[in-house]
Amino acid sequence: MTSCDAPSEIARSEIAGQARRAASAVPSAGREPWERGYCRTLVLIDGVVALAAGILGDVIRPGIDRTDWTPGTYGMAALLLPVGWLATLAMVGGYDPRHLGEGWHDLRSVLLSCAAALTALAWLAWTTPLRVPREYVLLILLATATISLVGRVWAGRSLQVRRRRGECVQRVLAVGRESAVAALAEQFHRDPHPTAVLVGCCVPDAADGQAGRVPVLGGINHVAFAVEASAADTVAALPCPELPGPVLRRMAWALEGRVRHLVFVPGLTEVAFPRLSVRPVCDLPVLHVRHPRLSGPGWLGKAVVDRVVALVALVVLAPVLLCIAVAIRVTSPGPALFRQTRVGIHGRHFTFLKFRTMCVDAELRRGALEVLNINNDGPLFKVRQDPRVTRWGAVLRRWSLDELPQLVNVLLGQMSLVGPRPPLPREVAVYSDDARRRLLVRPGLTGLWQVSGRSDLPWEEALRLDLRYVDNWSPILDFTILLRTFGAVLHRAGAY
Repeated sequence: MTSCDAPSEIARSEIAGQARRAASAVPSAGREPWERGYCRTLVLIDGVVALAAGILGDVIRPGIDRTDWTPGTYGMAALLLPVGWLATLAMVGGYDPRHLGEGWHDLRSVLLSCAAALTALAWLAWTTPLRVPREYVLLILLATATISLVGRVWAGRSLQVRRRRGECVQRVLAVGRESAVAALAEQFHRDPHPTAVLVGCCVPDAADGQAGRVPVLGGINHVAFAVEASAADTVAALPCPELPGPVLRRMAWALEGRVRHLVFVPGLTEVAFPRLSVRPVCDLPVLHVRHPRLSGPGWLGKAVVDRVVALVALVVLAPVLLCIAVAIRVTSPGPALFRQTRVGIHGRHFTFLKFRTMCVDAELRRGALEVLNINNDGPLFKVRQDPRVTRWGAVLRRWSLDELPQLVNVLLGQMSLVGPRPPLPREVAVYSDDARRRLLVRPGLTGLWQVSGRSDLPWEEALRLDLRYVDNWSPILDFTILLRTFGAVLHRAGAY
């Protein structure tokens, strides 16, 4: 029996009943794909912005006294600009349904469109006697790109709000072993901005029940009928011995015209997209995984930027640091700075600095608080409403101001602006082989652990985030984390 064979009437009835119960929990967008409406919104934003920029250029007419352009030429350019801008965005993938609502893809599309426009103008200037006013080009490109990007960010935020309500998401039917389906469901659940939701699954030797949080809608042979019953628009095939190449091929044939997307989910976890590529080998599509780059020009640039930013920040924030230090000395006995030995890159020890937020005998009182440790699943020690924290220290922790002296560690090259959390020697002593991989890079003043919950995270989740950072580092990832840090500080999640 293949994936396109019809199940019995009893099996069909059971699948339909289970699918209805699963689908009732997820709003359906109907037969009209939501992507079309979102793309129309983007086209409207980009077109209106380009037209407005063209009209602005026609009103100001910069450079008209230095070229042979006439007022009518500016008016013609204003009318042609929206067409050219929309066509360029379309060519660089600005309306690709696979990346709708992704902020970095919007930025990439806008920048590529600007580069394409400048290239086209340079070619025209070289091959024709046409002289385009440089001031005009700068004005309309800057205005169009900036406002278009702002409009796309607004559209993306609106899309995120709808997705949190369960709308505008891909309705996914997973096919594979129950353990793989449960792992995929957990991955979807961890996504702070969900783009897909599992409405059901088909597993080998299916029985009425659930695979993790996902209702089972049938066996491997019932995929086509489960798709119709659950109104799924995407089928995700997971690694499974019962899904060899010929079976996957026949399943793809059976799903033609029934779903919009058929995807294959590899058994890789925490691997960023830039590290993956598909290349042909002996006429077979092979997934290549690039090894993490933990050295080279990129890391050298990161070290230089860290030191420059830390130096500038220390100079600018010197009055603030002095005021905080004085407030600590006045409100509680003891030094203003707290010094502690931490473990840095490649296991090297260094003196970690932060403003003191606890009483001076905090370490002596730790043993009495072990029963209150909320991170009892790992080597970390954290207590909510820790009685050792001073009143002024609680304020510093709430706004992460106690971390500012670590800029000195960054300036000395012991830490980085972004990286894993700096561990204690006693924590490193009980690290597993996986956890020791955190020591391949410099610890950070902020990191994925901070922007994802800080002290609220269990040890396994914090370790997963740190390893994800080590394996997938890029300058863009650092920049994203720095931007998200401001939001994490303002929301004060996990700060205690």
